[in-house]
This record gives sequence, C-alpha cells and structure tokens, in this order.
Amino acid sequence: QTVEHGFPHQPSALGYSPFLHLMAIGTRSGAIKLYGAPGVEFMGLHEENNTVMQIHFIPDQCQLVTLVDDNSLHLWSLKHHSGASELQEEHRFTLKGPPGSPPSATQITAVLPHSLREVLYLGTESGNIFVLELPSFRVLEDRTITSEAVLQWIPEDYCNRRSCELVEALQEHPKNPEQILIGYSRGLIVLWDRQNKKVTHHFLGSQQLENLYWQRDGSQFISCHYDGSYTQWPVSSDNRQSLPLETLVPYGPFPCKAISKIYWQTTRNGLPYIIFQGGMPRASYGDRHSISVIHGSQQTAFDFTSRVIDFFIIFSSEPTAEFDDPSAMVVLAEEELIVIDLKSDGWPAVHPPYLASLHCSAITCSHHVSNIPLKLWERIISAGNKQNVHYSNMPWPIDGGTNIAPDPPQRDLLLTGHEDGTVRFWDASGVCLHLLYKLSTVRVFLTDADPNDNMNATGEDEWPPLRKVGTFDPYSDDPRLGIQKIYLCKYSGYLAVAGTAGQVLVLELNDEDAEHVVDHAEADLLQDQEGYRWKGHEKLKTRDGPVQFEAGFQPFVLVQCQPPAVVTSLALHSEWKLVAFGTSHGFGLFDYQQKQLVFVKCTLHPSDQLALEGPLSRVKSLKKSLRQSFRRIRRSRVSSRKRRGRGGNTSEMHEANAKFDQDMLQEMELAPVQRKIEARSAEDSFTGFVRTLYFADTFLRDSSRHCPSLWAGTNGGTVYAFCLRVPPVERRMDEPVRAEQAKEIQLMHRAPVVGILVLDGHNIPLPEPLEVSHDLSKSPDMQGSHQLLVVSEEQFKVFTLPKVSSKLKLKLTALEGCRVRKVMVANFGSCKTDDYSENDLAVLTNLGDIQIISLPFLKLQIRYPCIRKEDVSGIASCVFTKYGQGFYLISPSEFERFSLSTKWLVEPRCVVDVPEVSSNNHMRDMSVVDNAARKS
Repeated sequence: QTVEHGFPHQPSALGYSPFLHLMAIGTRSGAIKLYGAPGVEFMGLHEENNTVMQIHFIPDQCQLVTLVDDNSLHLWSLKHHSGASELQEEHRFTLKGPPGSPPSATQITAVLPHSLREVLYLGTESGNIFVLELPSFRVLEDRTITSEAVLQWIPEDYCNRRSCELVEALQEHPKNPEQILIGYSRGLIVLWDRQNKKVTHHFLGSQQLENLYWQRDGSQFISCHYDGSYTQWPVSSDNRQSLPLETLVPYGPFPCKAISKIYWQTTRNGLPYIIFQGGMPRASYGDRHSISVIHGSQQTAFDFTSRVIDFFIIFSSEPTAEFDDPSAMVVLAEEELIVIDLKSDGWPAVHPPYLASLHCSAITCSHHVSNIPLKLWERIISAGNKQNVHYSNMPWPIDGGTNIAPDPPQRDLLLTGHEDGTVRFWDASGVCLHLLYKLSTVRVFLTDADPNDNMNATGEDEWPPLRKVGTFDPYSDDPRLGIQKIYLCKYSGYLAVAGTAGQVLVLELNDEDAEHVVDHAEADLLQDQEGYRWKGHEKLKTRDGPVQFEAGFQPFVLVQCQPPAVVTSLALHSEWKLVAFGTSHGFGLFDYQQKQLVFVKCTLHPSDQLALEGPLSRVKSLKKSLRQSFRRIRRSRVSSRKRRGRGGNTSEMHEANAKFDQDMLQEMELAPVQRKIEARSAEDSFTGFVRTLYFADTFLRDSSRHCPSLWAGTNGGTVYAFCLRVPPVERRMDEPVRAEQAKEIQLMHRAPVVGILVLDGHNIPLPEPLEVSHDLSKSPDMQGSHQLLVVSEEQFKVFTLPKVSSKLKLKLTALEGCRVRKVMVANFGSCKTDDYSENDLAVLTNLGDIQIISLPFLKLQIRYPCIRKEDVSGIASCVFTKYGQGFYLISPSEFERFSLSTKWLVEPRCVVDVPEVSSNNHMRDMSVVDNAARKS
C-alpha cells in the first residue's frame, strides 16, 4: 500500500505552520496527515485510534503537537531518513491532577505553543493553566497559572466562584512574548505577565466567550461570543481595566448563533479584513455552515456544503512586515477542503491540486486506463480548463516542502462513475489525484432539476449575503442516473458509459461546444418471452430535439435496454465500432457507426423471477420471507407446547422438532466459509445475470480461419460465443454487421463467470483494439493454436480453440470459502532490466487476498493479504491497472493505492527543510490557538 488519494474520512482538526507552509489534518480515527506543495504528503497514526481534537505546530520548528480525545498530548517530528523526511511520534503525555481531583481539573481545552519554543501552555476546564517543558513534556509546577492567582487581580464586584472556569482561548502578545492573553468562557479576559506572574490588564466581558485574536501591532484585540457578537478591546499601557471600543452583532438584531472563531487582518489600504465563523440568525439560517468575510463595504457569507471543522488565514508572517495583507482563506469542512483567494476580485475559490472530494456524489464504479496518448491527454485537460474558468488563477498557497519523487513515467487516468450521472476524470499518474475533467450525462434525460438553475445566484439586496461554495452534493436528482459501467478507448477517444436504468451511452470527444440530436435505439432483452413482467423502476425519459453539450465527451447515441435493469457488463471495440452490454436479463450488441442493433440474447432461466424485480421490490420480498420464517418458528413452538400440555408422546415430539430444525436448515443458505465447491442447480436465482463481456479475433469455427467474436459469461456458469461478420472499412456503412451463435459452454459447477480471456499462439493475451495499429503492441500470433481462459468465482479453466476441449484447470481452496471477485491481466516488468516482462493474472478474492497466477500454466506465484475480508465495499470497489497497481475505497471519500509490481511504484517521497529563523522572530504561530474544533 503506497498512498491514499482523496479526502480524509471524518476530519476533526486542522493546523497550519506559516513557518513551514504545511497544513495538518487530524481525523476521528486517529490519523494525522500533513500536506504542503503538491506531492509533499506525510501520514501518522495515533495508536489508540482516538479522535484528534487539536493540532498545533511548534513555532519555527519541524514539530507539531496533537491533542487527542483521551486528553493525551503527542509530539510529532519531521525527521530525515534515507534522503527523505518522515513523520515520527516522539513523545506522548497525559496531564494528571492531584489525587482525588475531578477529571475536569486536567481536561485540556486550549493549547498554546510559545514562540520561544521552550514551553507549551495548557488551558483546562478547571480554569488552571499548566506549563509543559518542550520537548520533554515535563510539568513546570512553579509556573502554573491558577484561577486563584488570576482572581486576586480582578475587582471584587466582578469576581465569583465561576468567573475563572474553563479556559476558552490562549494567545501570545504579538510584540511581547512575556505577555499572554487568557480568555475564560464566562467572559473574563486577562493579560498575564509571565515574568512577574501577575495580571497587567483585565477586560470584563458580559457574554460567554468563544475566541480571541490579536491585532498585528498588539494595540488591541478582538473577542467573539456565543450570542453572535464580536468586541474590540484596546490595550493601553496606563489603564489596567479596559472598556470595549465597539461591540457588533453583524447579523442582528434577532438572536444569532455563536461566532466560534475570528480573525482581524490589517492591510496597506487601511481597511481591515474581519473574518469569522458562524454568527447567522438562529431562526432563519441556523442550519447554515458559514464563514463571513468583511472588507470595507464588501461582505460575503460563504455557505459551505457541510459542517465547518476549522479554518485558517494565510498572510504575511514575516516579523518585519507592517501589515497582515491576507492572501487566502483555507477552510476544512467535514466533506471537503475549500480555499478562497482573498486577493482577487469577487474572492473566487482556488482549484485544489490534492484532497479532492471524490465522494461529492457517491462513487458507483471505477475504471483505470494506463499510458494515455499525449494528444488525448491534452484534449481532456483542455475540456477541463473550460469548465474551471470560475476558479482563481492563484498558485496553490500551501507550498511547503520539496517533492523529490521521480516524475511519473506515463500518464494514467482513473475514471469514477457517480450516483448523480457524472463521470470524473482524475490524473492518477502520481501521488496527487487531481481532477482533470467532469462529464455529466444528465442533459440527455429529463429530470426534475433544471440544468439552468444557478446555485450561486445571490440577489443584490439579499441579507445575509450568502454564497454557496464547494462541490459536495450527495443528493441525486434521480438514482436511475447512476453510472454503473465505464469503458474508454484511449486510442480512438470513444467512451461508453452505462447506468442504473438500462441506459448505454456512446460518446466521442469534441473540442468545441456543440448542439446535436442524440440518436435513440431500444434493445428488448426479453424478446418475445411470455409470462415475464418487469416490476422495477421505469426507464429515464429523454429530451426531444437537439441538446446543447459543452466541449469534451459528447453523447451521440443512446441504447436503452428493456426492461430498464442495471447494466452489469460493458465492452467496446473501437476498431469494429461495436459496443456490447449486459443486464440481469441478457446481453446485446450495437453497431454505433451505423447506429443499428446487431442482436440481443436473453439469458433468463424460467426460474429467474428475482431478475424481474427492481432493487426496491427485492427488499419487500426479503422482508416477506423473513416474516414467514419467524411465523413458522412461532407456530412450531406453540404447537410443541400444546403437545407437551396434552402429555403427548415425548419421542414423537422430539421427531417433530428434529424435522422442523432440518427444514429450517435447508431453507437457510450456508455461510460462504462452510460452502464446498460443488455444482449449483439451475434453480439458483439470477443465473442469467451477465457478468462479463469480451471481444476477440480468434478461431471459433475451425482452426484455419479466424474471425471477430463476442464472448459473454453469466452468473449461472454459462459462456456464450458469437461469430461476428464485420464488413471491411470501404463497405462498413453499406453492409450490416452480422452475428451468429457459435458456442455455448456450461461449466459443471455453475459458478458465476467473472472473466474471459483468449491467449494467442505464443500464450500472450490478445492486444487491445487499435493497439497494434498504433505500434504499441506486436501483432498476435495467428499460426499456433489459441486458448480460451474462463475464470469463474471458484476455478480457472483453460480450453483449446476452436474445439473448446478442457486442457488445464486450477481450483481455489474450497475449505476457506475463497471466491474470485476481480481478475485482470497485469504486465509485470523487471526493475533490473527493461528487456524482461511477463503477463500474469492479478486476482482479488472475497477474503481480501490478492493472488498472482501465471499464464498459461495457472501456477500460483504469490499471495498478499490486502483488504480486510469484512470490508465488503472495499473489495467491491477494487480496480486493477494494466501494470500491476490497484485502487480500492477505504472510505466513501478515499482510495488506497497499492502496487504488486517492484517497477511501478507511486508513493510520496519528499523533504522538509527548516527555513532560516531571523533572530528577532518571536512572532506568534498564526494558526491561533482555540477550541473551535473541540466544540464543533
């Protein structure tokens, strides 16, 4: 396992080092991830897997401290090892109170790493502030700031027993490191002198405090409060008690939500930026996740698509700089990272080079294409750039560290299909998974949502001035739009996508916007079978007349399967201009050049009633069968009690119970672990479900003539082979493509067929369409005899062609309940020499193991545990690449990348060097210390 792509699942904390230009994200599962310039990534994991509550970088150091929800502190360092930097945990520490003290006495609420890098200040629920020596994590008891020591400097009329409870915020004076600003939750704020151990100034707030922030010159600070207000406080040298300069409720006068964090940023033009989280009117906008930016007369409330975890501002951190001059706002929301450019007009978003929100709509399928030709790559990027015009041109502002990994040797694409009918094209060549282009299939169909709706439209006089930002949108207009299968031909630029409601679209790449009619064809897979009635969802309604499409992949033909069941398999042959598709009812072949259906084949068995029910009716039938089972158990118990009451024969009663138990066991399906490899009856449901489709130019009728062919494998262990007659290029539009069934193979054990492959006379898998004509593969050997490899869930079997006689087989272990879930041919190159490579089968099983099996002799080469066997969705989402790598989802928003090849390895390799520290730099760490993350 080499690198994780995507957005961390359930983030819980955010930190930033203006010194290193690195950002850190902590998660609820105890992971901590550091990001800098694209390609600079580090990851650590807390042993206990507890939630990370706060992250703080030590000023001017390659170190950071994390606070975890078990109240432990952890010190992490970036250390050099073998020419690259690594993130290592140095120390862990748990603050302990005196014997018999309550847990609140040492429950940490605020953390301040001091700019002199010697100590860490820890505010607690009890109001006491403990001082820890760095890096030893030793408590300096003589420097503890107790609530009693603070209260003796506060006027008596303000003091009460609870005024110093719970430290809400700690902030170092920006110009004087000997002074620390302490904010208590009930509104009291004091300025503490470290040297003389006394309060020099006190500020008597009347509202519950949420956070504090210093103005750059230290002449005043700003506090924000639970009632949605913020207050400016002057700090004068001659007055110990200060009155507030101004208190504002930006979205009043009605009751507002708390402002949990605030920034005050000075600029050269004199107008400050005031940036705060929350503060919206409770009644009307209490459910919004907002951060407001105010600069002079400009005011925008950025409305995020999910809960805001935390945010920080990037600004000038040079100690000699007179002004903050903020350049960007970085917001960590629960489902995505958003960066706002504060320098450009309109404050546009910045396109992130990593941390992509993969799950902005739920991922439904994936497809990987290796070694993309440069021309296609550039055309896809060009189409993507046209979509990204509303993004800022600002360079990525988090640019710490240096990426020293070698450049990717080739261009790879990962395509993800989504529930909302979109396909996203990701650059999967290197460490950063970067969005290149997004294709939407929605325009072809009529849905409830109007594509012209503008989510970001804000009226001139609208108040609050909300503006939607972010791409996370888990709600689909219609679940039938979901993409289930994708196939891209990298040589011709043809793309086929298939969906939940039996829709199959063929698209081609166009560099310009275009308006055209999408041709429609229907494929009736039931043909004239009687007695079958589809009980599932209806097909999607299509738009009449020309449809406007933006530059990129544009659909030109739609094949609608009837019944409109989920498309379960898809294959495209760009040389023959054919697309094949399969559902739970059968499969069909379509000529997308002539736009004609070639044939359909129904694979339904008379008992396949479940195949005619949609996913919703299947849930109903499951509930019904469970209900019947429980009723039978209840009836049996009642009748046995009655018999016992009548004093019936005991042996009769035992016999009745034994028979009932036996009947129940027969009804229940045994778990996979108990199941032996054995013949399945044709009565098993879903036998006609088409699992795999494969095009091959091979010997099907006799050994002297080869011809195009289409192969299909079903859930019931049947393989169908069709001979195809494709007219030569000059007569391609005049003569129809003809198909004729040539073979039907029934595997004895009737296990689902998950893969079909033809090997040429040299035992090499047949090349992809157009691969030979682009000089990227040798022509297949047509002199020797070809072999057919059929992979079922339970065994691998090699047949000779054209006779289809069994030659060789490999059974998977029956005792472990091991079944094949995914299979693909992978080319393994030697890392020592370019002259040697071999083709093997990469196989993923239901136990999460990956096995490498040699071709053509089917010898197990090696076996790796990869995915936990309990992680069913991870196993289902796995996709192999052509050169022995793979991806699988470890959460809805993250892919884990792995490599089986020593030659093809993509992993982060980067260095973080400590920049020079100027001697007078006692500047604060500007990722201000607070407990906003703890609250949210």
